[in-house]
Amino acid sequence: MFCKKIVKLSVFGLKNVSGRGQVLSAAVFRNQHSKAEQHGQPTSIRPETSTAKTLMDIGTRRIFNEDHDIFRQSVRRFFQEEVVPYHHEWEKAGQVSREVWEKAGEQGLLGVSIPEEHGGIGGDVFSSAITWEEQMYSNCSGPGFSLHSDIIMPYIVKYGSKEQIECFVPNMTAGKCICAIAMTEPGAGSDLQGVRTYAKKDGSDWILNGNKVLISNGWMADLVVVVAVTNRDAKTAAHGISLFLVEDGTKGFQKGRKLEKIGLKAQDTAELFFEDVRLPSSALLGQLNKGFYYLMNELPRERLVIADMAIASCEFMFEETRNYVMQRKAFGKTIAHLQTVQHKLAELKTEICVGRTFVDNCLQLLSEKRLDPSTASMAKFWASDLQNKVATQCLQLHGGWGYMWEYPIARAFVDSRIQPIYGGTNEIMKELIARNIVSTN
Repeated sequence: MFCKKIVKLSVFGLKNVSGRGQVLSAAVFRNQHSKAEQHGQPTSIRPETSTAKTLMDIGTRRIFNEDHDIFRQSVRRFFQEEVVPYHHEWEKAGQVSREVWEKAGEQGLLGVSIPEEHGGIGGDVFSSAITWEEQMYSNCSGPGFSLHSDIIMPYIVKYGSKEQIECFVPNMTAGKCICAIAMTEPGAGSDLQGVRTYAKKDGSDWILNGNKVLISNGWMADLVVVVAVTNRDAKTAAHGISLFLVEDGTKGFQKGRKLEKIGLKAQDTAELFFEDVRLPSSALLGQLNKGFYYLMNELPRERLVIADMAIASCEFMFEETRNYVMQRKAFGKTIAHLQTVQHKLAELKTEICVGRTFVDNCLQLLSEKRLDPSTASMAKFWASDLQNKVATQCLQLHGGWGYMWEYPIARAFVDSRIQPIYGGTNEIMKELIARNIVSTN
């Protein structure tokens, strides 16, 4: 039980390059800017991505400020020093090490935007976004930090009891309790109302039966949020779904094989089996039969995480390709001198910068609690489709070498393919957007 090992992290858990802790809250950000305005001091004008020297420059984009820059420097250094050198080894193992999770916790990279009073770091949405983006800039998809911190932890913080929050969140922030969410089943993917995993009441306990598949962080998970049917007679399937917290080691809970994927090779993905798993009433997360409502509430954030990581991957792939064509020679000169290559780079940069502007606007909306499901769906499908387009065209610009695993573009290419699928397929995203368009209400 992780509740016996509560770890308290300060908002200053991350040491930056100047030796001070930096995870900026939205309140601090607003306060700094209002003070500058009161004293007649102009706030610094930050270059947009389109005018920066590279698409991954630190110090760009108006949603960030100088304190975010310091945080980004630290996060970038963490991925370069603690993730990049080991990623090839993790790809062979099909999982990252537990050590890197705990190091991320020590550096304050987990639970960044979870309130400090609940055991998180207490930073803002933009600080969380920095961790997503820097992972993509490192081109290392293995660590499932964003799923753990920005998709699963909010469920526990928003809907969990005081005891559940105190039991799990501090240790999740410390990287000592790795979390997964089990939605997908062999017969239920994007359509969550098709879930068959069932929990029935037995006295004050619950008996859980079913199986889940394609569960990210599933093999290493210490705690799993399980989506299950609790009322088969509900007027609709959506009215009979609940969420449960199931700990690794619980009798009847078994992990299947680590699944072998075409991409995300270092990210552990597993099958999970639940056979007569007895759970106490305290394992129910939130209210009974409210699980579908909770899932719908949190999916916009999940979809924006995917969108922002997709655009960040585009930015990485573009810079990787720009560097390659500036060095690769053909016909006596670098291929960057070929007009067809120059025009392709111009097209790619334009599309990436357009996508970045929209996604940054969505991040701003999320920080203001105004991101609606339809807009989040637009961001997810547009950005993930763009990521695949950029991956294909950047690999093409690498020629035959782009097909070699030793070249970073090869990994980025295969990793990109999952993005239009998880978090709800892009076909489902278009359905959700269309409903809002043709609705007569």
